[in-house]
Amino acid sequence: MQKLFTRMSINKIASFYPFVLSIIIAVFSILVGISLGSVTIPFSTVIDVFLGKFGIMQKPVDDTVINIIMEIRFPRVLLAFIVGGALAAAGAAFQGLLRNPLADPYTLGVSSGASLGAVTVLFFNITIPFFGILTLPLVSVITACLTLLAVISFTKMVEKNLAVHTIILTGIIFSSFLGALISLIIALSGEELRQIINWLLGSVSMRGWDFVKMILPFYIAGLLLLLANARELNAFAFGEEAAKHMGINVNRRKMTILIAASLLTGASVAVSGTIGFVGLVIPHITRLIWGPKHERLLPLAILNGGSFLVITDLLARTIIEPKELPVGVITSVIGAPIFALIFYSRSKRK
Repeated sequence: MQKLFTRMSINKIASFYPFVLSIIIAVFSILVGISLGSVTIPFSTVIDVFLGKFGIMQKPVDDTVINIIMEIRFPRVLLAFIVGGALAAAGAAFQGLLRNPLADPYTLGVSSGASLGAVTVLFFNITIPFFGILTLPLVSVITACLTLLAVISFTKMVEKNLAVHTIILTGIIFSSFLGALISLIIALSGEELRQIINWLLGSVSMRGWDFVKMILPFYIAGLLLLLANARELNAFAFGEEAAKHMGINVNRRKMTILIAASLLTGASVAVSGTIGFVGLVIPHITRLIWGPKHERLLPLAILNGGSFLVITDLLARTIIEPKELPVGVITSVIGAPIFALIFYSRSKRK
């Protein structure tokens, strides 16, 4: 009896260990992201500022330092964490639903749709009354959702049961077409060219609390929908027929997961531009280390994706200081070799 109790205790600890480790890494990455920069701020000062905001501890901290932390670095780091988590969760969902380890948040062309909306705003210098700076992310989210609607509608015209391979092919078609339109706008652009290119390369620079507030509702809604369908994602891993035999309404659940993942992708692209490989590599590595069950995979991917983007953004703004690189370049430089290594090791094991 004692052995059984001990074994159960070990199993409980083992089940919580990945979450504890990922949370520790996430907190550490956020502290490092806030602390390091053109002006280095000690960890203790960062913690004092946060404790002071909650009224737990009042230690005298210079107003300039408080402003740097709360108005410049914290919103940027928080936005990077949210975007990284959103892309990683969307990638995990797409890989599980489409049963394809190469699937990522850009599979359905949603990223291209969001990018087209943003590029159009920058090219024509569009400003929607009462929204101001939020015009760009708002239009990006709208065009991302319209792209998803178009992909699903065309897929239904081709095949009513929304087969996975048809969705992928339709997404590729729309992504290629929208990419061509973006290239056309770039070719026609003049003074706007630099701004458009910088946005397409991906960045969370100069994004304040307004952008955090903009993405937060989409982020929460998308994550809740995906987490609510974690068991269904497990069933889809065995194929759609197997999921039907388990009593799952395949088309409804598939649509819900697609909408949730696309919502996360569109909102992320809207506030940060195109940031590659986060949604491809992070879910893949998390699945290899901690297993394929989505009840565990999704929360861990959110934490690890957020931590990864915070650290890569830190590298982007400090590696050639005072100049700043687009974070999308850093994620691609790091992500591509890692994924190539994973792909090579998997092929050798077969």
